[in-house]
Amino acid sequence: MLGFALPQFGESAHDDVARYASTAERLGAESFWVGDRLLAPVHPTTGYAGTDSIPEEFRTALDPLIVLTIAATVTSTARLGSNVLVAPWYPPVQLARQLTSIDVISGGRLLPGFGIGWSPEEFQAAGAALRHRGADLDELLDILDALWTTNPVAHQGRRWSIPPSWVDLKPVRRPRPPIYLGAFTEKGLTRVGERADGWLPVIQVPSGRHNLDSLKQQRSIIDEAARAAGRDPAAIHSYVRVNAAAGSEVEQVAEAVRILADSGYPDTFVDLMFAVSGIDEHLEWVERLLAG
Repeated sequence: MLGFALPQFGESAHDDVARYASTAERLGAESFWVGDRLLAPVHPTTGYAGTDSIPEEFRTALDPLIVLTIAATVTSTARLGSNVLVAPWYPPVQLARQLTSIDVISGGRLLPGFGIGWSPEEFQAAGAALRHRGADLDELLDILDALWTTNPVAHQGRRWSIPPSWVDLKPVRRPRPPIYLGAFTEKGLTRVGERADGWLPVIQVPSGRHNLDSLKQQRSIIDEAARAAGRDPAAIHSYVRVNAAAGSEVEQVAEAVRILADSGYPDTFVDLMFAVSGIDEHLEWVERLLAG
């Protein structure tokens, strides 16, 4: 299954998301994805992807849940995923209502993906504690599970509490949508193995910047943690994000997708944020990649 990141950041945020999603689905796109950026600090404590800066594209960011809602209303078959929502920024009851609404509107096509974030300035702006981000993710996942699978719902935790309450709106897919987690560290990968339905790894294009051996090593940590938790590692699905760097060629992206499929990762989505600009160029790449 080949999917694409929706035009959400930078100049693409001013494009017609609805036209992009409906056209790309018609061309054969099988999933659409959003990311989560709150702001771009002028003097970042931590830069993006191991650098000391923040990409200019992150200065303009459409809200991920609104973008998914738009895509849900103009498509009929493509899955709708987040890679990733930064869990500690969100009050879980409100987030569950939003995600459940998207799932219901789309007929059960939601693929919620979460992560713990990395920008101290974004955490400060969101009013969340960076040092508690792992614990906050775990608690949010517990609350989502309760809200989606029980009724009445109640929760008492370190950060959030819910008095016994009726919440009748439930996702279309039962018992709940599959939960994906993005992770790179051993602790994060262990969490994937212990409690996630899926993993969201990332590779970079052009060739040489992605490493299948690294994916294999990370996956081994997930599988070991799953077995230790009494879970079947084979039941943990993977959706690989293919980030196309500035200057990438469409053939390089197509080759990466083929290599991944041949190596046991058939489900991927391509993020063209840094490689192209404008909806027409986005759709040209979509058409060429799906035709290949």
